[in-house]
Amino acid sequence: MTPTTPTPEVAGLLLAAGGGRRLGGRPKALLEHRGRPLVEHAVRVLRDGGCGLVHVVLGAAADEVRARADLGGCTVTVNPGWTEGMGSSLRAGLGALAGTGADAALVLLVDQPGIGAEAVARVRSAYRSRTGIAAAAYGGERGHPVLFGAGLWAEIAAGAAGDQGAHAYLRAHRDAITLVECSDVAQAYDIDTVEDLRHLG
Repeated sequence: MTPTTPTPEVAGLLLAAGGGRRLGGRPKALLEHRGRPLVEHAVRVLRDGGCGLVHVVLGAAADEVRARADLGGCTVTVNPGWTEGMGSSLRAGLGALAGTGADAALVLLVDQPGIGAEAVARVRSAYRSRTGIAAAAYGGERGHPVLFGAGLWAEIAAGAAGDQGAHAYLRAHRDAITLVECSDVAQAYDIDTVEDLRHLG
């Protein structure tokens, strides 16, 4: 009998710490979408896309988010330095995942509800190794979600700063990224301004 290769454990990592400065200080995790907080919608997208393990990084109004959103089955990390930007949340999330034995982290942002389970599943299936990187692409342009093999987490976390997250790392390693076209199944808009709220149902 041929030995079977174990299925890689790709953990979902949801960054949901933002305070919604340009939305009048409304935390993005608590914006309502289809009758429930946006953070719940994003957790479901990760689960439906095949991520059995889901880690959520909260920041702004973390206690209120925990009280109002159903995050059952998720591991929640609160980033005390969330005001420093997405980089600090990525560091917190990768740090929390470090001891889990996961082979990769699939990073999704809470303020992109146009990205659904199908895009997550496509990027997840592009996992090749613990030193690999894959990302959704929209018309050939890299976007989210992004998958990082566990062997890269320490290096990515070390360079994650400000609002750029892993942007500098991804730019420096763009030739190593497997791009997975998702424009036929997802839309990569952000909920950043009051005008963007029209995307929420």
